[in-house]
Amino acid sequence: MNKRASSLVVALAPTLYSLLSSAVTDAQQLAVVNRTFLVIYRPGPAWLPGKPVTEQPLKEHGKYMLSLYISGSMKLAGPLTDNAGGAVLLDVADESKAKAIVAEDPAVKSGIFIYELHPWELQPWDEYSKKHQSGAQQDAPGDGPAAARQYRP
Repeated sequence: MNKRASSLVVALAPTLYSLLSSAVTDAQQLAVVNRTFLVIYRPGPAWLPGKPVTEQPLKEHGKYMLSLYISGSMKLAGPLTDNAGGAVLLDVADESKAKAIVAEDPAVKSGIFIYELHPWELQPWDEYSKKHQSGAQQDAPGDGPAAARQYRP
């Protein structure tokens, strides 16, 4: 290698290292797979008896849910239309993160809601449907040995 090429390699080394390091970090971040959790909110001790969910003091809860949606932690949420509480779908790194989110909910802190937290394995129904429509012969959820792995009581 001549002197000019050698100088170019030395000059580019920090840039190449930086790009490679950044790519590795990006790949590691992409490798982090979030888990899905279903939160079921039920009336708590501070629930106003005889009042529907729409008349409960849930303004701060609503603001909190919006902040979770904006941050990407919450995917779906809403009241149960039978006034039995509400449900939230969280997409977070792990159960401790899900518990921390729910523990900080103003409606939980104030006692308007109590909650149940469940890890939830969502099934790829779009994929199943496309394969079914294309005529592919594949076990559907609930059929065969795959079902035993997917659905454990």
